[in-house]
Amino acid sequence: MPFGSASGSAAAAHGSASGSADAASGRASGSADATLGRTEAGVGRADAVAGRGGETSQTLDRGLRLLHLVADASGGLTVTEAANRLGIGRAAVYRLVSALTGHGMLRRDGDGRLRLGAGLLHLARRAQPLLAEGALPALRRLAEQAGATAHLTVVEGGEGVALAVVEPSWTSFHVAYRAGARHPLDLGAAGRAILAGRAGVAEPVSSSGELQAGAYGVAAPVLGVPGLEASVGVVALAPLDVDTIGPQVLAAARAITTALS
Repeated sequence: MPFGSASGSAAAAHGSASGSADAASGRASGSADATLGRTEAGVGRADAVAGRGGETSQTLDRGLRLLHLVADASGGLTVTEAANRLGIGRAAVYRLVSALTGHGMLRRDGDGRLRLGAGLLHLARRAQPLLAEGALPALRRLAEQAGATAHLTVVEGGEGVALAVVEPSWTSFHVAYRAGARHPLDLGAAGRAILAGRAGVAEPVSSSGELQAGAYGVAAPVLGVPGLEASVGVVALAPLDVDTIGPQVLAAARAITTALS
């Protein structure tokens, strides 16, 4: 074979190999770039989702805080007052109010002040049976230990309402206390225990004849359950030994806190 022909063939082969290598390198580089691009896009989407999730959590937190603020304001709140207390702008409060009023959780009165809506009452009624169910074991133990009618009282509309009642099984007679019975918070051991709980006082409270002549009561607040104002106590037709019954009532209150937390 002539030398020139061999040299040309070698050069052609070298050029072909070099071209193939360059093409392969280009394809690999392009594939890597595409993979990197897809990865970056995926990270971007994940960051966007995480960002939206954070914004949603913040909005939910603000909405719940607004409900608590309105609940604690006996005369309602203006949008400006709510914005100042939440530390956000009026426009953000208006958006929260729009969503919450749409679900019946808030309403505007004639003066435009924010007040709790009827939708919360619906939720509260749904929650009450669950509260009663969670408290029943502690109430049963208390009724049997004290030999007196045990009850869980909650706040509703500025009054105390007996949510759950358990009577002792072994006594000859006891107070027939009706679930749903209402009374002022400043009368009777159950209501005054709730008022004491608002001040952070967990000691037992006793009463004699404040709601009914000849009836005696001992109660203690149920503390540590967010959003719940309640007390647990006993009522009897004979004087109660607070030194004996008090610790039993406190133990029941702690048990109910544990059950409902």
